[in-house]
Amino acid sequence: MYSNREVFHKLMDMISDTVISYLSAQIEAGAQVVQLFDSWVGCLGPLDYAEYVYPYNRRIFDALEIYDVPKIHFANQASTLLDQVVAAGGDIIGLDWRQDLKKAWDLIGPDRGVQGNFEPIALFAPIPEIRKRVKRIIEQAENRNGHIFNLGHGILPTTPIDHAKAMIDAVHEFSAR
Repeated sequence: MYSNREVFHKLMDMISDTVISYLSAQIEAGAQVVQLFDSWVGCLGPLDYAEYVYPYNRRIFDALEIYDVPKIHFANQASTLLDQVVAAGGDIIGLDWRQDLKKAWDLIGPDRGVQGNFEPIALFAPIPEIRKRVKRIIEQAENRNGHIFNLGHGILPTTPIDHAKAMIDAVHEFSAR
């Protein structure tokens, strides 16, 4: 990326074309929502994001505008990039657990949904702690339309199943209120 910008940008053009084709095919095959999931973008600072990632994510979301399905943009560890991630596109912005949901949503704006942002490692905590954290996230959402409760990244392979179930049960309980 740094040592051969030209090759990097050509590679990103090819990857973007492939992602556009793949997500378009998913939608045309009946997918009701798609997600651009970037696990590593948080390794970059704002200047590098602006040059090396933003143009390609923007291009992907622009190409998908022809489809009337929600498009989720998840950028892991991107709290310092959130304004750029929002500008890159997506109807729903995925948040990892490193971001306060209420503050992030205020920055994202009321016209977009938010997905997240339970910390995956917290599923190893005792169930009362899991319930407490679920409740806090639901309260931060403030009953706004468009919140999708989710982990702030993937579930770890050794996560106790009963703890994941307890989290889901707590989401249902606290969301119903």
